[in-house]
Amino acid sequence: MGKIKVLVVDDSAVVRQTLASVITSDKRLEVMATASDPYAAARKMLKEAPDVITLDVEMPRMDGLTFLKRIMSQHPLPVVIISSLTQKGTETGLKALELGAVEIITKPQIDTRAFFEESRIKICDAIYAAAHSRPRKKRVVPPVIKVEPKYTADAVIPAHKQSGSMIKTTEKVVVIGASTGGTEALVHILQSLPHDSPGIVIVQHMPEHFTRSFANRLNEICDISVKEAQNNDTVIRGRALIAPGNKHTLLKRSGARYYVEVTDGQMVNRHRPSVDVLFRSAAYCAGANSVGIIMTGMGNDGAHGLLEMKNAGAYTIAQDEKSCVVFGMPHEAIKLGAVNQVVSLDNIAFTLVKKAR
Repeated sequence: MGKIKVLVVDDSAVVRQTLASVITSDKRLEVMATASDPYAAARKMLKEAPDVITLDVEMPRMDGLTFLKRIMSQHPLPVVIISSLTQKGTETGLKALELGAVEIITKPQIDTRAFFEESRIKICDAIYAAAHSRPRKKRVVPPVIKVEPKYTADAVIPAHKQSGSMIKTTEKVVVIGASTGGTEALVHILQSLPHDSPGIVIVQHMPEHFTRSFANRLNEICDISVKEAQNNDTVIRGRALIAPGNKHTLLKRSGARYYVEVTDGQMVNRHRPSVDVLFRSAAYCAGANSVGIIMTGMGNDGAHGLLEMKNAGAYTIAQDEKSCVVFGMPHEAIKLGAVNQVVSLDNIAFTLVKKAR
């Protein structure tokens, strides 16, 4: 497969120039063209179809969501929304995902070199993941991708040897990790759960502030309660906690009580929150009292943590390739031998409840 052709659509000349520079710094990607609004983008798409479109939301003449809707109804292409997601604008981001956007990331903030580097990696990885996702009519099966992490879970939580003396409790906890395509997959699962389901902790790769709106939306449409995790929140039956964007979330135990610790720390596998961090904490604090589920997403975040959970006695589940938007994270976990059962999206909720009894 040659370089991935990207069309950048944003009304800001500065953003277009910055994004073009970021994208072309990755040898896997090239900027096919840039456009200041959807009308200019449509003209350029008539001449040559891009592999991926990066799209702003607020633009003149036609807003990004209207353009996204037209793309998905007429000629589906992978779209990555790149927009400034403030607390006020996160509902717009959720709508973009519902309309078919593969991923949403924040615009790069270039006031510090370190943050710009982190943004560069996120942007390029999101575009690469989008190019291998399912929106295209003729899906290209991606090669096996090995993502070299900046840091492992050791940077946040040290590895522990299992003593074998983990006391079982009557309550089991479920930990779930997802990335690209995970938002709608999580909606499908959580809506299918009964009100007395086991306590759940979720890491979904999302920008800061976006997770709160996502949790609030799920809370409105699910029988279980859903909230953005806060430090020391108890993991209880009938509730799911979603790790806040830009914070790691760890499972902790005090006696028979499970709770979460929300903390800062290095990005792990290029993510904060990281699935590996959550899964390692579950292996150490819950062991056989836990169920681990790894879902759709690019890269390998969560694969090693899921193996630690399995080795500690947890039951581990991976979403199957057919129902994944990107079969990266589950595939890496399966390759490591970290998975007890591969399950379709439609059956994950049933399997979760069954194995957590």
